[in-house]
Amino acid sequence: MDGERDPVAEGTTDSADLYDVATWERRSWLDGLSSGVYWLLSTAAPYVVALFALVIVLGELVLFGVAAISYQNPVIAALVLLSVVPAFGLAAYIWYADVTTSEPVSLLALTFLLGVVLASFAAVVNTLFQPLFTLVPVVGTVLFFVVVVAPIEETVKWLAVRLYAFRSDRFDAVIDGAVYGAMAGLGFATIENAIYITQGLGEASTIGSDAITAAGQTAAARLLAGPGHVIYSAFAGYYLGLAKFNRENAGPIVIKGLLIAAFIHALYNSIVTYLPDIVELTGLAIPTGVAFLGFVLVYDGAFGYLLYRKIARYRNAYRQADMNRSVRFDDGGAPADELGNRPDADAQAVDSEEQPTESPHRDGESARAERSDRDTE
Repeated sequence: MDGERDPVAEGTTDSADLYDVATWERRSWLDGLSSGVYWLLSTAAPYVVALFALVIVLGELVLFGVAAISYQNPVIAALVLLSVVPAFGLAAYIWYADVTTSEPVSLLALTFLLGVVLASFAAVVNTLFQPLFTLVPVVGTVLFFVVVVAPIEETVKWLAVRLYAFRSDRFDAVIDGAVYGAMAGLGFATIENAIYITQGLGEASTIGSDAITAAGQTAAARLLAGPGHVIYSAFAGYYLGLAKFNRENAGPIVIKGLLIAAFIHALYNSIVTYLPDIVELTGLAIPTGVAFLGFVLVYDGAFGYLLYRKIARYRNAYRQADMNRSVRFDDGGAPADELGNRPDADAQAVDSEEQPTESPHRDGESARAERSDRDTE
């Protein structure tokens, strides 16, 4: 499809030579050189960005002492890796649940690295603003989570997707936003876990059994916190994908996703912070560790299930569209069955067989081609 044209090109005939005036094509050797340089830069850009991100990640690991401590004691490095296993498993499931074209490993890895890189920005902002909220009695901590921590951290994870993966042609479906959002959350959780596990060890004169035990306890706590980051940013990423294919309402859609992610994040932080007090007020003789474990499983399970429902709803709609079926939802918002027919619509199904109508959906390949044409415009 033709894009917008300059008024000069629009108002003249096709026979007019407007080269280097209002139109352009490869004619001279300089045009060819320019095209070659552009091709080289565009081809190398992903690798340059990935290398730059990797250098910054290594610098962060050195700056926060993670690299030095892990080098001195490989057990600490193992604890860091183990602490992100559940988060990695959740991100892997979201990637597996994508029924559209498979996302390239290189782009997933780059989004992961950007999630690590941008985590340092969130840490700086949190550190700068935290003293202001300590002056607010009673609700200062909750306000800090709601106003600063959750919005900032969810925004930087959102940026990890928006800055690069979002611009790629491989980002060709709404659900891709959830996949890349999950990878950004995994990167954020990885560097955050590494910092939490090692921050208390940098000041120790020796890394003995007591220090390793303390690091193991921190790793266990972070093991439960990691999946939350994946869930939050997967929600925000899904709405970023929705915004890409609904550009007339892109702004409100993006804000909606960030509000959902920030709310879930802030609520989690607030409840975890005051969980010992909540348990004490209830009068239940439950150890703090057990209460924390139970809360995280219920909380992440509930919002993880909501995320699963959202992804499943997209998957069902995608399969119906590929089968040339009309995508219809019941009052609850979920497809009635794999064929898109509600249980109370058997008579309608018979009528549709007798009087076939053209489906408003084309096959998946045609739909993806149409999306590509719109992106080109």
